[in-house]
Amino acid sequence: MSALDRITVDPTVCGGRPCVRGMRIRVKDVLDLLAAGATHEEILGDYPYLEPDDITAVLEFAARQNDHPVLRSA
Repeated sequence: MSALDRITVDPTVCGGRPCVRGMRIRVKDVLDLLAAGATHEEILGDYPYLEPDDITAVLEFAARQNDHPVLRSA
């Protein structure tokens, strides 16, 4: 089972942006925290309703979003 099942997109939640398990915490929010240097433990401490697999799902989602060809014109 892929961790991606934890990422949801609902037009009525956060303007349709990808969120964690339908909650109002966006994938981008978790990515921003990680990029700022927060550890998994710090994030889980600040957001007790998140689970370790949620962070894994966020990272997997971001990795898959970046896995596409970039076409350049000549």
